[in-house]
Parts: sequence; structure tokens; C-alpha cells
Amino acid sequence: MPAQAAASETQVFDQPIRQFLQSSASSSPTPGGGSIAALAAALGASMGSMVANITSGPKFEHVREKMADIVKLMQSAMVEAESFLKKDMESFSGYMAALGLPKGTEEEKQARAAALQQAAVQAASVPLSLMKRSLEIMTALAEITAQANKNVISDLGIALIMLDAAVQSAWITVEINLGSIKDASLRSSFEETGAELASRSNELKLQVLEQIKNNLG
Repeated sequence: MPAQAAASETQVFDQPIRQFLQSSASSSPTPGGGSIAALAAALGASMGSMVANITSGPKFEHVREKMADIVKLMQSAMVEAESFLKKDMESFSGYMAALGLPKGTEEEKQARAAALQQAAVQAASVPLSLMKRSLEIMTALAEITAQANKNVISDLGIALIMLDAAVQSAWITVEINLGSIKDASLRSSFEETGAELASRSNELKLQVLEQIKNNLG
């Protein structure tokens, strides 16, 4: 089970970057891998928003509405990424709470086992949802590759790289929790969905990067 902790009452993205990095680098179990995956998604979306914002002016009037829609989508994605980050930390808190439940009687053991299963499913569900959303954002950005301002085309590539990093990082987080899920059917569903999302994300990233590199210089 990956190490995450309870989310603080303050917004995670309100704290200084240095403070977040120090927390990540410390011996504290939080922020952990799932949280870093969510942050990567937010960074990717921020670059996507910048690309769309800079693709403006008379030369790009024909895609003005499209770029405005992309900006809105990226801004929303950044908010969602913070929500995923907090949910990831909360899922670990739930797991730790379940782990601490009493197990003196048979009834207590059963209740504890059920709580642990619920926590394990949640710990896998959150990063899986992050994978799905990150791929959706990547797909939206891929669609504007040919229309984006060439002066920031490399930044579009960085957006795709960061979003794919979020997908691949979240996939590892899903995988590490699968062993704790007893329901074979559910575990298999998670495995199939996660593997497909990870593969599609990598393929899309490589496809867009090739298109971008052909337009550099």
C-alpha cells in the first residue's frame, strides 16, 4: 500500500512549491507517488493552457473559440488535479484508519477486513480515475497540435510529456494496490483498464511528439 496521508484543510496548491518539495523529500509518508502523479497532471494542464492562451491574435482568429475552450478545459483540469491529489492522500488516511481497527473478536476481524478492502479499492480507484482524466486532457491537446502557435509548440510537447508522466505514475500506484484487492473480477478489471490507459497514453505522447519535432526549427 503506497504511503499517503490525510489531506490538510488548506488547499494543497496554496502552499509554497519549496514547502511541498520538502514535504515530498522528507521521511514523512506524504505526499507520496499518487500525489506527485496528480501534480504532474496539473503541470501538464498548465502548459496546455499557456499554449492555447498564446495562440491568439489576428493570425489565429480562425481558432480563437477553440483555444478559448482549451483554456477553460485546462483550467478545470488543474482544479481537478488538486482534487485528485487530496483524494489520494485521503485514501491512505482511510487505509490507515482501517488498519487500526480492532480485531479481537470474529466480528471485529470481519469488519476490519471489509474496511481494508474498501480502502484498497479506493486507493486504486483514485489514481485510475486520474489516468482516465489525464488521457482525456492529452487527447484534447493533441487535437490542436497543428493549430497551435509554433512559437510555443515545444511547450505543447512538454504538456503531453507531463500528462503522460501523470498517467504512468498513477498506473504504478494502481498496480501496487491491486494485490490488496481480494475480488478477482474487480482486480482484473482494474488491471485491464489501467494497462490500456497507460499504453494509449504513451502512444499518443509519442505520436504528438513526433509531429511536434517535425515542426521544430
